Amino acid sequence: MKLMIMGHARHGKDTVCEILKDKYGFTFESSSMAAARYAIYPVLKDLIGYQTLEECYNDRYNHRALWFELIKAYNHRDGARLGRTIFADHDIYCGIRNEAEFMAIKEENLFDCSVWVDAGKRVPAETTSSCTVSCEMADMLVDNNGSLQDLRWEVAGLVKILRDWRG
Repeated sequence: MKLMIMGHARHGKDTVCEILKDKYGFTFESSSMAAARYAIYPVLKDLIGYQTLEECYNDRYNHRALWFELIKAYNHRDGARLGRTIFADHDIYCGIRNEAEFMAIKEENLFDCSVWVDAGKRVPAETTSSCTVSCEMADMLVDNNGSLQDLRWEVAGLVKILRDWRG
């Protein structure tokens, strides 16, 4: 099963994916790491002066709007380009932020289910300068407004639904 995990910055998408990996055997790649590797580090290493891919990746939150635009440029001719790359080797695309990219990937049926991770009671939403996907676009919702144990229960419930849905 292929999953699209989405939500605003700092809402717990990577944590959900880590739980899915560690407890349920899913594989995932963060869109930020994939984008850094293929589209962003090659551009920003000289512009900002990053010495390594990891340094670039670790500074991503300070340049979210720029990253958003660079990923959009990478997908300019083929909206599903990054998604196809991620789903070729992984079960989960973690962190899509662009509605046009989401729709292109959905149109190609590259994932089976999209999941929105919400921590809106604890962390503010991002602006549309760096995130144009929304909760309404997702098939399911994971509530991340409680404790880490609450989140684990939410993910367990998600997996049960997915298993029942898959048959």
